[in-house]
Amino acid sequence: MSFTSTEHNRDELRAMGKQRILLVDDEPDILDFIEYNLVKEGYDVHTANNGREGVALAKKLLPDLILLDVMMPEMDGVEACTEIREDKTLGQSIVAFLTARGEDYSQIAGFEAGADDYILKPIKPRVLLSRVQALLRRKKAASYVGGDYDGTGLMIDPERYVVIHEGKEMSLPKKEFELLSLLASQPGRVFSRENILASVWGTDVVVGDRTIDVHIRKLREKLGEHYFKTVKGVGYKFVG
Repeated sequence: MSFTSTEHNRDELRAMGKQRILLVDDEPDILDFIEYNLVKEGYDVHTANNGREGVALAKKLLPDLILLDVMMPEMDGVEACTEIREDKTLGQSIVAFLTARGEDYSQIAGFEAGADDYILKPIKPRVLLSRVQALLRRKKAASYVGGDYDGTGLMIDPERYVVIHEGKEMSLPKKEFELLSLLASQPGRVFSRENILASVWGTDVVVGDRTIDVHIRKLREKLGEHYFKTVKGVGYKFVG
């Protein structure tokens, strides 16, 4: 389905409870195959053939989920993800890479650009659908966010998905926001790596310990080292 809907039609789809997914890949056969399976499950699906077109469509559609290939013409997936994450209007969109590039450095680059997940091709349709459903469930839930934390120049607004730091409002990538919200929900408590992975990434998504470290490093760069303490061999805690 190409981008032909009017604003009125998009609002109607949202009112019907349809979740919107944007697929960005330069291989038409893959786009058609994934689109067919997602549409069959009731999703509102749109496609783009390269990173630049994908970013433009994302800004118009404000999709719930964006699935990006890494290697694409005009703008690759990592560049596209970075630009998407810099747009505050897309702060609540989940971004996942769907790619055949399985090298560690490619996955780390993807997460550092702000991706929420990294899915390797080839993948069976039912498995992909399960991953998509899990990502979208966590978008709805974020049930562990118990309210705002206000102190030492930092406030978390879970309803608007923004952080106010030293008077400046910023929109974090979804996983960074959820990780911050989890740690700040109980300042001083040490959250184990296992607890963080289960709460933020879910038990049905396989990610490594380095994923947590990358996200903590990004939070430290943006908010300051003093908020996050590493407890060696255990996990992390928020110290305010």
